[in-house]
Amino acid sequence: MISLKDHMWLESRILENKMQQPLRGIVGVLISFIMFYALWWIFMDVRGIMRWYTPQYGYMYIRWILIVVIWQAYIFNFWPFTKFRETSHPIVSGLGLIAVNFALVGAVIWGFFYNFLGKFSIPYLSVDGLTKLGMTQFYAREYSSLAILMFAAIASWLSPIVPVCFNNQPWHNMKQPARGITVFLVTLFASVLCFFCLMHPHYHVLFWPWQEYAAAYPWWFNFAHTLHGNFNVGWVMCGTVAIWLLEVTFDRYPFALIKNKIVRGIVGFFGVLAFAMLIFFAFNFVQDLSWGPAVDGAKRIYAPDWRYLHSGELAIMMLIPAMILNFYFDNGPKKYGPAVNIALRMLIILVGMGVFHFLYYKFSPGLLGTQAGYSHPQQFPMAPGILFICCMLFHNWFMDFWPGKKRVGHVETMLDENGDEIGKEKEAETGFVPGNLAGAYCETAQPSAVNGKPATAMYKHVE
Repeated sequence: MISLKDHMWLESRILENKMQQPLRGIVGVLISFIMFYALWWIFMDVRGIMRWYTPQYGYMYIRWILIVVIWQAYIFNFWPFTKFRETSHPIVSGLGLIAVNFALVGAVIWGFFYNFLGKFSIPYLSVDGLTKLGMTQFYAREYSSLAILMFAAIASWLSPIVPVCFNNQPWHNMKQPARGITVFLVTLFASVLCFFCLMHPHYHVLFWPWQEYAAAYPWWFNFAHTLHGNFNVGWVMCGTVAIWLLEVTFDRYPFALIKNKIVRGIVGFFGVLAFAMLIFFAFNFVQDLSWGPAVDGAKRIYAPDWRYLHSGELAIMMLIPAMILNFYFDNGPKKYGPAVNIALRMLIILVGMGVFHFLYYKFSPGLLGTQAGYSHPQQFPMAPGILFICCMLFHNWFMDFWPGKKRVGHVETMLDENGDEIGKEKEAETGFVPGNLAGAYCETAQPSAVNGKPATAMYKHVE
């Protein structure tokens, strides 16, 4: 047996509303945006301090910030900082865990990739490795950044699969750090395999002469009409969005109806893959309707590889309103059946996506220092989009939505050998439990304490 808190700390939180809607949601979005804009100005903006947005170099760091925050909260359950996370003020906890995140990102990029793997194994994973072969500093940094960020992109698609689809089965009864290390290694192995199949062939044709002895010819060329790895970049991004939509919008429905968690995980994985492909090809179709068919060998907006990349960008623009709805506006509506609720949420999300798409391309040049136009090489909306998503995750996972909410305790629940709650009817009748990526919570209008202690018995679980 294991407690719900040890299984998934975020899911055990009891959060009390300190503000009413819509003020609570508006304040939460503003706090996430302020964090985002400060980080963007310091590290990314070409008019700012560090000026890392080239765009691939800065985007590389942003992708790794995302996967590391998933490792921190979702894979390792805040180990070894669980006590610090539980006892610190939300601001202190947020700043501390963000600092840990940035330190880990730096160690992975500069330690593992630049000075280990790129030095002793694959030169395109190191800026120095490419410059020593005669490449200019700029292109060496851009090419190596693209490869390194794709490791993180694939991992951000695969890492949540184990907690979301499999509910950490078959390692759910292991304690940290054993479970975290196990899930980390399993998903790392899968991510490495996917990288060498999905992205490594891109480097066959990126360098001249072609690297025919070191990498396979891009296997997707005959049906994707491009040699570029953007074909896989696009649908992998849609895979990341699909797994998160399953969590924050679909509440894991309908896969949570499957009682056997291993079967649920397998079906869920292929369901997410199918959903990703649906998103990917739907956005490609929308682009064909808007601008006409892509043209083999064309550049920019008519190029097949840019269209595939832009499908991933559109998917990110869809995920942002989905997360805002879930995190800050209570994931409504909730008063109907699961299918109707999900359909109405998706309608809200698609409208929000259209609004965000319009606002981004109109105001991002002045606000973020990007170039105007859809297909300019320096216009890369996935970078600011994912950084904003990271800031929303910081505010939720590291700061408990402060100041709009306050964590007043934890649900004291034990899980049996199968990962189900002991002493409580299984929720298979209704189909699902709250999503973990959003951080399940309880809320009430009752006082938050009785005799100075958290009134956990007075709270009800919110679906």
